Amino acid sequence: MKILMVCLGNICRSPLAEGIMRHLVNAKNLNWEIASAGTGNWHIGKAPDHRSTAAAKSLGYDISEQRAQQFNARMFDQYDLILVMDKNNLRDVQSLANNETARKKVKLFLDNDEVTDPYWDNALFGPVCEQIEERCREIIQQLS
Repeated sequence: MKILMVCLGNICRSPLAEGIMRHLVNAKNLNWEIASAGTGNWHIGKAPDHRSTAAAKSLGYDISEQRAQQFNARMFDQYDLILVMDKNNLRDVQSLANNETARKKVKLFLDNDEVTDPYWDNALFGPVCEQIEERCREIIQQLS
């Protein structure tokens, strides 16, 4: 299983989802590949936001070595499942799909809800991180 997590800038939500999911699948000895990307290009090559890194660390996860990349259409062929954090990400990623098979790989991370972008509110990083951790555990249970 190859899963790509996607948010806007690939510095807040999707790196949390990547790092937490990777840690959890490794702990279960699942042979899954986990990565993340952003729909925007502002942060390519940069580490996750320091607030995401701190929130992850508070729960025992290290995401500090991850680096941002931008989503591109080739990623439809590289991943089995593309989980996006909000409806804008969903629209942006699906707009790059060149067929229905690719489009069907893209789903909201929270099924029918959005992960709040914590970028503008420091107080949201902890709750968002906890929400992502809980959902990662659910996804692993559903897919394994």
